[in-house]
Amino acid sequence: MSMRPDDHRRKWDREEYEKLAEDRKRAEQELKDDVDNKKKGPPVKREFLKIREYKVDLDSKLGKSIVISKNTPTSQSGGYYCNVCDCVVKDSINFLDHINGKKHQRNLGMSMKVERSSLDSVKQRFELNKKKMQEKKKDYDLQTRLTEIAEEEEKLREYRREKRKEKRKAEEMKDDLDVPNELASIMGFSGFGCSKKSKITS
Repeated sequence: MSMRPDDHRRKWDREEYEKLAEDRKRAEQELKDDVDNKKKGPPVKREFLKIREYKVDLDSKLGKSIVISKNTPTSQSGGYYCNVCDCVVKDSINFLDHINGKKHQRNLGMSMKVERSSLDSVKQRFELNKKKMQEKKKDYDLQTRLTEIAEEEEKLREYRREKRKEKRKAEEMKDDLDVPNELASIMGFSGFGCSKKSKITS
């Protein structure tokens, strides 16, 4: 910068400022390269998407009232709490969207890619499903047999009850129709010959 006595304006040294601008550009470029190298780094290896091995609990808190204060931890506050992402979702649909979403799966260490199936894995899956179906069929057969046996026993009990009732009725009818021996011998007959119940009073 030069100051002449006859000129009151400042004069700037262009070369010096161009040099400063180049230094600043170089420093910014180095910083950007460092950030890019850190980002690029070794790629994170994530697992393929897997089937969930647990049942999602959506209805354990249904119909229950909870008192929430300032000191209540987020896991016990209203809504559905995700312990992987440490967040609370207010309704079940959004909670299902969250646990099936990209952010949650990344926090679990999985990518959104699915493992490509080979012929052997498909055959193994078919065998596994076949075994499960056979086990279910066996369980179902066992259950149906048990229910059938229980029904047969109940029918047998009912039949025996009916038989006992009929036997009691027959005995009561016989008792009611029997005329006292003394009266029958005086009158000269053994009964009145009617099917209705009738009592002879003396």
